[in-house]
Amino acid sequence: MKQNSVSERLVNGIVLENPTFVLMLGMCPTLAVTTSAINGLGMGLTTMVVLALSNMFISMLRNIIPDKVRIPAFIVIIASFVTVVELLLKAYIPFLYDALGLYIPLIVVNCIILGRAEAYASKNKVLPSFFDGVGMGLGFTLALTIIGAVRELIGAGEIFGFHVMPDSYVPCSIFVLAPGAFFVLAALTAIQNYIKRKGQEKGKDMSKIQSGCNSNCMHCGEAGCGSRMAEPVTEDAAENGKDVKNTIKKVTDETDETKQNADVKNANKESVEEKKEEKSND
Repeated sequence: MKQNSVSERLVNGIVLENPTFVLMLGMCPTLAVTTSAINGLGMGLTTMVVLALSNMFISMLRNIIPDKVRIPAFIVIIASFVTVVELLLKAYIPFLYDALGLYIPLIVVNCIILGRAEAYASKNKVLPSFFDGVGMGLGFTLALTIIGAVRELIGAGEIFGFHVMPDSYVPCSIFVLAPGAFFVLAALTAIQNYIKRKGQEKGKDMSKIQSGCNSNCMHCGEAGCGSRMAEPVTEDAAENGKDVKNTIKKVTDETDETKQNADVKNANKESVEEKKEEKSND
């Protein structure tokens, strides 16, 4: 997937770097607002609009804003969009405005928005920055909606205000209270981590099959890998055989050289003795 493409930015925000389940950012609205699915959806969409527009505007001004005052400038830009969205909610969706209450203006200091402004929008072009905000906003919206739906279902027997549980069901009211938010967030985060880990293990198995590895080691490429420890015996035997042959050849060559030197010495000695005998006869 091409880096900074639209699809890459969307997938990154929704799955790979989900603000809630992966980065664990924006916990204040996540825990406080998600008493129902509609509240989670409304808060997520509101944040997404502010995030996408502020990312786009900050990216447009990234070469103009002085580095020393970038954080105050980011906050002013974000606060402007939050004010616009707040007034629109108050005018056209008053019940959602009343449900979200104080948490709408608190979007100004939401660490998701400030984090993406500092880490991405201030360093990249306008279009990728906009879709980065959309992707992060969709990931945040999805997480809040799921948490709100689970809490509403268990705590009230409803989803989006519609009664879905049988009449005999007794709601567990703790799930619409503050402790329920922690329970649901922890459970969903654990499920997400389990699925992610299983996917990584499956990917490793597939890569080993494609490379022809038959071992069960889950750490291919690392020291102590089973595929490295279980090398074929025939290869070791062949290497050892080559070493033995080389050693024998070396010893044989040295022996032959020693014999030749000894023969030369004997020949020289015999010639010297013959000369001595000739002199004595004379």
